Amino acid sequence: MIKITLPDNSVREFAEPVSGLEIAKSISNRLAKDVLSISVDGEVWDLSRKIDHDANIKLHTWNDREGKETFWHSSAHLMAEAIEAYYPGTKFGIGPTVDTGFYYDIDLPEGKVLSEKDLQKIEQKMLELARQKNDIVRSDISKEDALAKFTEKNDELKQELISELEDGTITLYNQGNFTDLCRGPHLPNTGYIKAIKLTAIAGAYWRGDEKNKMLTRVYGVTFPKAKMLEEYLVMVEEAKKRDHRKIGKEMQLFTFSESVGQGLPLWLPKGAQLREQLENFLKKVQKKYGYEQVMTPHIGDVKLYKTSGHYEKYGKDSFQPITTPAEGEEYLLKPMNCPHHCEIYKAWPRSYKDLPVRMAEFGTVYRYEMSGELHGLTRVRGFTQDDAHLFCRPDQVKEEFKKVIDIIFIIFKALSFENYTAQISLRDPNKPEKYIGSPENWDKAEQAIIEACEEKGLNTVTELGEAAFYGPKLDFMIKDALGRSWQLGTVQVDYNLPERFELEYIGSDDNRHRPVMIHRAPFGSMERFVAVLIEHTAGKFPLWLTPEQVVVLPISEKYNDYAKKVSNLLNISDIRTVVDDRNEKIGRKIRDNELKRIPYLLIVGEKEAESDSIAVRRQGEGDKGTMAIQEFAEFINKEVRDQLSGLYN
Repeated sequence: MIKITLPDNSVREFAEPVSGLEIAKSISNRLAKDVLSISVDGEVWDLSRKIDHDANIKLHTWNDREGKETFWHSSAHLMAEAIEAYYPGTKFGIGPTVDTGFYYDIDLPEGKVLSEKDLQKIEQKMLELARQKNDIVRSDISKEDALAKFTEKNDELKQELISELEDGTITLYNQGNFTDLCRGPHLPNTGYIKAIKLTAIAGAYWRGDEKNKMLTRVYGVTFPKAKMLEEYLVMVEEAKKRDHRKIGKEMQLFTFSESVGQGLPLWLPKGAQLREQLENFLKKVQKKYGYEQVMTPHIGDVKLYKTSGHYEKYGKDSFQPITTPAEGEEYLLKPMNCPHHCEIYKAWPRSYKDLPVRMAEFGTVYRYEMSGELHGLTRVRGFTQDDAHLFCRPDQVKEEFKKVIDIIFIIFKALSFENYTAQISLRDPNKPEKYIGSPENWDKAEQAIIEACEEKGLNTVTELGEAAFYGPKLDFMIKDALGRSWQLGTVQVDYNLPERFELEYIGSDDNRHRPVMIHRAPFGSMERFVAVLIEHTAGKFPLWLTPEQVVVLPISEKYNDYAKKVSNLLNISDIRTVVDDRNEKIGRKIRDNELKRIPYLLIVGEKEAESDSIAVRRQGEGDKGTMAIQEFAEFINKEVRDQLSGLYN
């Protein structure tokens, strides 16, 4: 009998090899209709593949990341089939999934060009092919036969990919008249795909290398129900309004300059103020939890990152070493802060009484991202992490881990992130080569995270293969106001870097011991966090955080001096206030400053100047009446106190 263990640890037995779809049918017909793929011992499979051994499985539907990825990967093949039908001789590069769908890089026949107007006919062809419900069939062939097949097809892109694969069995997938090189998994047939939208056309160098040929990249998204596409299109329109690049420009928060370089944001005064508020907030929380601030340089000797393992894992994604001409030393723009913090820990001997050591830094790091992958603040080449590293005894790991979770919850509460999932990211047991360190240390680290989450009462999901190369982690997946999911906040347990850096402390037994390291970044990247926050709030930040809390609007130049007096008095009361003394009509000033998302607009004219008062407007709420200046200052400060109430206690 083949024993199949489900996620709830229940076991089903089958007398012969069984497919994922058959397992789903044995549970319920409804599940069989909804299931899209299956994980077998952590590896995602087609539903049609037979399981011939005892295995742990998880069935994936549209609600699971793996389900969507299977659906969209099959959709990329369907799009390729439709394109080939219209443009015979097209060569196909890669067609992966992305967060919001899929794309395929293609090389059209000479003289052929795709335009936006061509997308609709390709969509219609895709729907026509989907309705045929053609089975998507996996087949195994040799590398030699695969090369012969795509040589005959005259597709040198696929030939290049195949030539780099190891000798042995290679998998192809066929549907209708289209065959593609692919690892899978895929849907059982094309009929699952009910709604299609091709969203964009872009240029992309083959394999991201500017020396290679420019290909055409076609983006798309598909759904199992037409209503889902309708809802998606509404969300896309709302997302355009909330785009952090658009709002950031309107609010004058940040900019980019080709002269400075791609992917290197420049923070304008208001954006710098926003970041400073976030940093000061976290520093205050960290101080309560016993953290000490440190500072490290922007570069480091290459040997440092070879010791940590970062150079081996991420060297290709780093800016290449800087060599000193005189002495031949090699330095790297810092890709990570943790190796530097390990060296700070080593700066003097440590006793078990000194632990835990908690050090924090808003440290800027650098990663080389291909220009085509850059996107506003969410994907940049230089970014600042709210990084912290805790060095503790093994008996302190779980308690320190739980305290980090407390800090993350404080941040979520302050910024009204209420919809989140805690994801325990573990190693892939089938790919030990991806990770450094001993299995024993990995077991201890994973167990510490699992127990800490249980004791905190977190509702968690577990993902195999999502761990960092040096240790397991807990990631917080946030849903924003539009229901989009973002990874914000991460905590990692690491037994391996202390080994690599030979970190020690003297225990109560007077012997030398290794500390355990906890990596922690509640914001993650400050750049990406600000982008998510802008789109979540549509730029309407909580009052305590917003760069400009109040703007004073004189109704004419005669009252500019009184407006400045009001501004000075409010700034003395720690209320961030500016004056709009442009020679514009008051209606125009109100509209312009509401576009800047300033929470409070104060109108001043003759009546207000004579009575030392202000007419108050609240963003999105209109007139709030007239107040004395000091009364308003107390009102604002109370609102800020109420927003932060209890967070520091």
